[in-house]
Amino acid sequence: MSKLYLHLRKRFEQAVLKHGMLAEGDRVLVGVSGGADSLTLLKLITGPLLFVPRPDFVLAVYVDLGFEGTNGQPARIMMDYFEKEGIPHRIESSNIGPLSHSDYNRKASPCFLCSRLRRRKLFELAREYRCNKVALAHTKDDVIETLLLNLFFGREISTMIPCQSYFRGEFHLIRPFAYTDEYLLKRFAGEAGLPVMKNPCPTADHTKRKYIKELINKLEKDHRGVRENIFKAMRHVKPDYLLTK
Repeated sequence: MSKLYLHLRKRFEQAVLKHGMLAEGDRVLVGVSGGADSLTLLKLITGPLLFVPRPDFVLAVYVDLGFEGTNGQPARIMMDYFEKEGIPHRIESSNIGPLSHSDYNRKASPCFLCSRLRRRKLFELAREYRCNKVALAHTKDDVIETLLLNLFFGREISTMIPCQSYFRGEFHLIRPFAYTDEYLLKRFAGEAGLPVMKNPCPTADHTKRKYIKELINKLEKDHRGVRENIFKAMRHVKPDYLLTK
């Protein structure tokens, strides 16, 4: 095990312990997009854990979004990897990508509808496989970016939370990388030779999230520590100094 792997496992376990994400007997569905973050999450959650219970069952799920031009290649790459690693898996075909970019979706952004439909599919599969936890690989960077997205474009102060109950407790959506920097996951994926795939979405580089990410990177370049300050500010909220009326 490399030093980087051990560091990532430590951050993973800190988040899991802090928010009670895993318990004895859990059956966990891991949403795998083919990106560095989700592949690293799968690697950690199926590997040896020190201070948190290892799930009784882990199911890797890859939802093929159905974009033209991929010819099913991403799904085949993921299936080959899951089989090579001996991980129970499900490859699910869909038309979520084209549908999110079609006239059907006139009110929401493609990203919003795509995310909503993918999550619905994951919950459906979690119910089918009797999984009580759905694990997503959102990172510390995602938490920070979502805060600013909601502030700038949603007129509210909120973000992703590490552990969230759905359907009156039938499922818990967990984010074990809520304390982990994205760049470390990308570094590990390269170090471990994980089969990282490029996002096939045609609008992936033209989203509000991408804009916020680039804005934070610029601020961090000009004023080192800004990213960490934003993250820590979420633990130091002063309601008395916010407008509530």
